[in-house]
Amino acid sequence: MAKRSIIHMLDPNVRNSPFDINMALDAGFDAIIPYPNIKLDEIAGMTQDAIFSRGPAGVKKTALFIGGRDMGLAMDMLDEAKKAMVPPFEISVFADPSGAFTTAAALVASVENQLRKVFNQELEGMRAVVFGGTGPVGLATAVIAAEHGVETTIVDHFSIDTALDYANEAKRRYNVDLRATTAASDADKARLISNTDLVFCTAKAGIQVLNSSVLEDARKLKVAGDVNAVPPLGIEGLELMDSGEPLVHAKNANGAVGIGALAVGNVKYQLQQLLLEETLAADKPVYFDFRNAFDAARKIV
Repeated sequence: MAKRSIIHMLDPNVRNSPFDINMALDAGFDAIIPYPNIKLDEIAGMTQDAIFSRGPAGVKKTALFIGGRDMGLAMDMLDEAKKAMVPPFEISVFADPSGAFTTAAALVASVENQLRKVFNQELEGMRAVVFGGTGPVGLATAVIAAEHGVETTIVDHFSIDTALDYANEAKRRYNVDLRATTAASDADKARLISNTDLVFCTAKAGIQVLNSSVLEDARKLKVAGDVNAVPPLGIEGLELMDSGEPLVHAKNANGAVGIGALAVGNVKYQLQQLLLEETLAADKPVYFDFRNAFDAARKIV
């Protein structure tokens, strides 16, 4: 009897994401098995349980998905899974904690696309600010941008120490240099965006980060992207489906444009679907993280 396809969904949180489960089912997996509360030291054993139970033919129909909310932990889990493989017993692994890798990849790729289209410029050499930069999507966004030559600042709303800790972790893990700061007031935000080319807004849902008065100071801004789809949106005047429309409150000579949350989300949805389908269809094992996600997102946009 032909082997059925199985994806084991490993998550350090108290429950797996229904979003990820739905996406895996729609990508074509026959069986989706969720595992909440998974610890890092369990990954090797669970990986080897998965690979040795199906034979060389069955491993081609078997995959792991790593969720959670912590970018660093997800990367550690991915690494542990890779080290536990025993060729030819080897399966594909896709890490996407809280959808952070695919969301960040979609956001940066969408901003890059508009930067090229409207301003005929590349990411390298740009200055960017990531609001919500210590969250999973924000940190992944910052690392992707920095890896492609963007001078990137991550912003924590409350604590400079928290921002510095995340910047140091990014340096240690990914060898990228991130600037770190805090911005609790409109004056702080206006100061930050007065000399930046790109804004990535990745704060919590339902929080307006940049209002009209702050945006008036964005004199050099070219492209801003927001991932908050819950009113009030993260950037005042930016609509959910905007994709390169003018930012009405940005008073500068550049003609800054914006990308709304649903426009980013459309790319993110296609991206996660694509990577899950590739995980299922791959003849040889694949290992997907935020870098692979960004490469694929660039092709989608």
